[in-house]
Amino acid sequence: MVIWEAQPAAPILQGMDSPPRLLSVATALPPHRLDQDDTLAAARAVFGGRMRDFDRLAPVFANTGIETRHAVQPIGWYLEPRGWPERTAAFRDGALALLEEVAARALDRAGLRPRDIAAIVCATTTGIATPSLEAQLLERMGFRPETVRLPVFGLGCAGGTLGLARAGDLARAMAGRPVLFLVVELCTLACRTGEATPTNVVASALFADGAAAAVLQAGGERGGPCLLASGEHTWPGSRDVMGWRVEDDGFGVIFSQDIPDLIRTRLGPVVDGFLERLGLARGDLRGLIAHPGGAKVLHAMEEVMAPVGEGWPTPGRCCGPAATCRRRASCSCWSGAWRPGRAGRT
Repeated sequence: MVIWEAQPAAPILQGMDSPPRLLSVATALPPHRLDQDDTLAAARAVFGGRMRDFDRLAPVFANTGIETRHAVQPIGWYLEPRGWPERTAAFRDGALALLEEVAARALDRAGLRPRDIAAIVCATTTGIATPSLEAQLLERMGFRPETVRLPVFGLGCAGGTLGLARAGDLARAMAGRPVLFLVVELCTLACRTGEATPTNVVASALFADGAAAAVLQAGGERGGPCLLASGEHTWPGSRDVMGWRVEDDGFGVIFSQDIPDLIRTRLGPVVDGFLERLGLARGDLRGLIAHPGGAKVLHAMEEVMAPVGEGWPTPGRCCGPAATCRRRASCSCWSGAWRPGRAGRT
């Protein structure tokens, strides 16, 4: 969880010498557009003959609220058997192309050049690369060899928010010097035709690819929304709720049906505790940005977080929970209603 605010004031700023400010944000999508009806037809062709209950599961494609998604490969690529070498190569090439595009866009919006960046934080969960992705971008984009690098793997759906919090920590430690945060997820590469399971059908209905970037800086004269605070919570006994299994042909998806119940029973006290430590309450929040992972999870969050915000959007591309304060101006970079049908889960 992170709290953004345009004009920070007490009590949140007590003890905070120079909060990081958001100088720019940017996003990038891969070139291949997947229509949800075509994806359903492909999933039926791949799984239908091997699953007696496919027709019972098929409505999930419509229930997601997704009309189109973007992917690093054309739909035909996913219908053929693929192993680790092919998936890893597709991840490296696709992730680097998206990161180069989104980093250039964020730097341009901030009025900076690659050599101006002091540190790069790069988060991903859907593939592996050594040297890490941001290391491969250094020479490719002209970052200084002395650039501090922090690759982060395994944060999953919370990678966008927790990675941004780590970037904020670095910006505080390197006050006056800009930090670039990058996040890329190529979830479609985890779609595996060899395993005809309900989890794989749900994944094929949700997964999409994309990247985002943000430039932060603490200190100096630059304006922009402040990253006031961040927090995280790990529930004991929840390791099997979501994750990967390492299979012979790639990452196997782990989805638990308990996710909505987990949110209903455990999320509220964690959010209230986080806000209380900042001298805030839910009524102080202007709105909420969340990575829901599906309609059922979104409805559970709506129940828990009501009455924050005025109406909830269809599941979209967000990468973790974030909030802005009601009693102060909200961050314009994150405001505005999300329109349904634009993308799937990344």
